[in-house]
Amino acid sequence: MKASLKIAELLLTIATLVSVLLFLAGCNRIARIFYLSSYDRDISSATKTIESARDNAQRAEAYARRGSAYSEKARYSKAFKFISADEYERLFGLAIKDHDQAIALDPTAEAYYTRGATYYDRAELEAVVDGHLMGSEADRKAWFAPAIADFKKAVEKDGQLYLAWDRLGLSHETTGELDEAINDYTQQMALNPLGRARLADAYCTRGSSYQKEKNEAAIADLEKSIELGATADGCSCDPYNPLLWRYTDTRRYDQAWGTVHKAQASKKWVAPEMLDKLKKQSGRSN
Repeated sequence: MKASLKIAELLLTIATLVSVLLFLAGCNRIARIFYLSSYDRDISSATKTIESARDNAQRAEAYARRGSAYSEKARYSKAFKFISADEYERLFGLAIKDHDQAIALDPTAEAYYTRGATYYDRAELEAVVDGHLMGSEADRKAWFAPAIADFKKAVEKDGQLYLAWDRLGLSHETTGELDEAINDYTQQMALNPLGRARLADAYCTRGSSYQKEKNEAAIADLEKSIELGATADGCSCDPYNPLLWRYTDTRRYDQAWGTVHKAQASKKWVAPEMLDKLKKQSGRSN
């Protein structure tokens, strides 16, 4: 009897846990649907503004706002598999149609940036899945091409629009155009602190990508990344270990130890095998 009671209690506990998990899953779905309704409210509000606008500037701003709401609704719905591929295309088409209208009415830097952001979000949804780049480099360039064109137009009209420089840099970085990304982030750094972190990461990525025959160029980029304050926090590129490897491999032990000391002072991780190799080859322990 006691054994049966224990089994019954265990089954009841399991059933309760399953019920809780199902309830939470349902709550999450309800929360997501509720969140989606906020885009419907934005669409409705923008539509009313379009109908009552006093001038083209006000009407264009409302078209741009509605286009962004259509875009976000489409992106969010697709990410959580609430809509079919056809419905996603329909919503995205409505978004671009509104952005085109906004630019036709009032072709400001902000209007081009906003349309570019919609193209960028679509491209990112296609090109990046669970943190991994999808498709070929040519495919990624094709996806990001209209976004890049709009961001370039935005900064031509207003070079102080740092958000456009940021998205332009991210687009170039995703398509593997690191020279262009570094230029974009350099422009952004003069306008916004975020540009410095982006630039450090871009220098690190470019330096790490160089083949062995471009050793000096790689070292220059990795040193520049550290100089700019690379975080190497697991979410960004790590310049310390690649730089340590290159210095050790070319027997520049003073520079290699200098890199180790910089990493340790900044509390950055140094690969134990790299440190062991440096100790063995240099005959030193620090």
